[in-house]
Amino acid sequence: MLRAYRIPFSTNVERIALACGHKGLAVEWVDVDPRDRSPVREVSGQDLVPVLVDGDRVVHDSLAILRHLEARFPEPALFPREPAPRAELDVFLDWFDGVWKRPPNDIDAERRKAAPEEGRVARLGVTMERSLDRFEALLGGRDYLWGEFSAADSAAFPFVKYAVDRNAHDDEPFHAILREFLPLGSNHPRLAAWIRRVDALPRA
Repeated sequence: MLRAYRIPFSTNVERIALACGHKGLAVEWVDVDPRDRSPVREVSGQDLVPVLVDGDRVVHDSLAILRHLEARFPEPALFPREPAPRAELDVFLDWFDGVWKRPPNDIDAERRKAAPEEGRVARLGVTMERSLDRFEALLGGRDYLWGEFSAADSAAFPFVKYAVDRNAHDDEPFHAILREFLPLGSNHPRLAAWIRRVDALPRA
């Protein structure tokens, strides 16, 4: 049995829930109060979720967990088997976490300042909005970002979904930024369909 630590509405936790749902893996979820992350710290030595406990192995960082799940439970696959397509997918994952996520994180940090620089927020917001065109292009002629459902969809969907997600119970400021600066319009029909398609998939 896999055990995983989570907090409500966590984008990174949903990555793991989608991946485990795809692989048909049962997960024992441990819910953690975001105001008291001591259970996460005790098991992993750091405060961020998700944390996966697989026997005597403890893995944190959502992308590291996706790769661990693929190594332990290779079917159905989340990563291509051939080296070149696998490397291309790894590049996408590095881009998403290292580049795509930077503007919303920077907006969040800017807005927490006593005197936010609204011009900088606006510029970062434009960068986020323009990224929607890239996702629309990736979905040309295919249902998922890498053709078949993959780690790319698990990684990107929990963030990009906020282009349409309006969950009234989710008041996380970071998610509000995603809603604000990912204005999905009529020029992104493939992306809108992808969000609906992935949202219908099972979660662990």
